[in-house]
Amino acid sequence: MAALWRGCGRVLARRPGAAQALTAGALMGAGDVIAQQLVEQRGLRGHHCPRTLKMMAIGFCFVGGQMLLLTPWLLQGPVVGNWYRILDRLILGNTKVVAVKKMVLDQGAFAPCFLGCFLGVTGAVNGLSVQDNWSKIRQALHLIYGVLQATLRAHMNRSWAQAAL
Repeated sequence: MAALWRGCGRVLARRPGAAQALTAGALMGAGDVIAQQLVEQRGLRGHHCPRTLKMMAIGFCFVGGQMLLLTPWLLQGPVVGNWYRILDRLILGNTKVVAVKKMVLDQGAFAPCFLGCFLGVTGAVNGLSVQDNWSKIRQALHLIYGVLQATLRAHMNRSWAQAAL
């Protein structure tokens, strides 16, 4: 096991983009297997392998791989990894305030764009029409950010109520 771990470290040091692409693809494939086996309870005979392979390909090429539609300065590595490098350059330091600033920028700017692109790519790979794909993207963003706003409001109201006591 230690040799495997050292080998992974060497690959990451030599080819960080390839290592991140492999990791993203493997994690997305594992996530799809978990979804099919534990959530959907399909069993081994009912497992839909093409779906798992599609999710792995999206992880390799889009999440972890190089996205060719972006500007050249983003072509140097994985989409998500580059985003975190950009955040580290934009917001310097390692305090709790810096972490909160990065989280707000990540969730407010990058996450909606990335989620929209990810859902668009996933829908296209699964053969959805442009109209159906756009509808699903809007529905997902509305649900996610509607729940996020409600959660933040509830937390802020509770925090302000505690501060007033």
